[in-house]
Amino acid sequence: MPAEFFTYVHGVLHAERVSLEEIAESYGTPCYVYSRAALERRFNAFHQALFGIDHLVCYSVKANSNLAVLDVLARLGSGFDIVSAGELQRVLAAGGKASRTVFSGVGKTAPEIAQALEAGVYCFNVESAAELETIDRVSRAVGKRAPISFRVNPDVDARTHPYIATGLNENKFGVPIEEAPALYRQAAGMEHVEVHGVDCHIGSQQTSLEPFADALDRVLGLVDALEKIGIPIRHLNVGGGLGIRYKDETPPAPAEYIAAIRKRLEERRLKLIVEPGRAVAGNAGALLTRVIYLKSNGEKRFAVTDAAMNDLIRPALYGAWQEVRAVSVIGESAGKRYDIVGPVCESSDFLAKDRILDIEPGSLLAILSAGAYGFVMSSNYNTRPRAAEVMVDGERAHLVRRREQVKDLFALESRMPADG
Repeated sequence: MPAEFFTYVHGVLHAERVSLEEIAESYGTPCYVYSRAALERRFNAFHQALFGIDHLVCYSVKANSNLAVLDVLARLGSGFDIVSAGELQRVLAAGGKASRTVFSGVGKTAPEIAQALEAGVYCFNVESAAELETIDRVSRAVGKRAPISFRVNPDVDARTHPYIATGLNENKFGVPIEEAPALYRQAAGMEHVEVHGVDCHIGSQQTSLEPFADALDRVLGLVDALEKIGIPIRHLNVGGGLGIRYKDETPPAPAEYIAAIRKRLEERRLKLIVEPGRAVAGNAGALLTRVIYLKSNGEKRFAVTDAAMNDLIRPALYGAWQEVRAVSVIGESAGKRYDIVGPVCESSDFLAKDRILDIEPGSLLAILSAGAYGFVMSSNYNTRPRAAEVMVDGERAHLVRRREQVKDLFALESRMPADG
């Protein structure tokens, strides 16, 4: 089972030492459930692998931005990788430090840049010449110098789903690596910009070290070229993207990934920044849902659940596979084959297809490996309130986000005037 902290005890699936049946009874469904121990173990796997070298592990907030998740990681000393001013505010509200936060993203606005400067972020990962000009202008206006690195695009195929590949020239991210020296010269000549590092991120859910190594070799060549023209580099940000096991993938362990990087940095005095997101949170969470109906259309069977594509969009968006387990083992039957679908009015509304399950109406299901890109990508399509979120810590379960109510969904809306 990919999620090691979700295990059966006397025939009932538990998160750590709390029954998922008890969580469903207390907090209802759909419900996201996270394991604190899993988050801590995965973060520490990166941190410990980096022992002995100057480093910063910046958890990628976009993977799962719940305040409790960020709080757990901040207490471990995590830095953070953000892509919006909203994420910066979440980090600060959760006890994280701006001085340990890097600001990525292709579309930073002037107000967002100003907020980040005032907060004192560690570095801006700049993704275009136009953004560099904006950072310089905003920095001048607020009377600060902006620490920057350029996100360079090494044109390396990450061999992942095209929607989450970011390192090819056809992608919107970063600047072409061959154009980077000229941009670094431009930045070095700006009064309100200070060059700190080089950044690279080639994509998500990578299961091989080869693309990482190819990209790193190209980026280190850039670092050497910059040194030769008098632009010293203080840190190297290798991004994130290490994959997790959903089904039968065999991604490298964090220790293997870090060892491959360290080998290439042996004679370089560079601070190393890594930005894991999915690799920390992915297998630390599950989506808990209840079967409403079982139905058949000819030979096709469907289990209609109270969770839908608005709660977990990865299967509909990417065709992603995530393991589905019945929370309670109800008999000796091998089960029947079902598509797990939700109530949303779209044929793409499915959570899993062709799964053999021994279930009945009212059965609870757990969709595993849902700790990353689950709740954060959920929506209110069909005016469906978003799910509750629960954090399990040993024998205790904590509600860390209450379930939305329908009235919450139109609280910011208004009808037309009576005379309109």
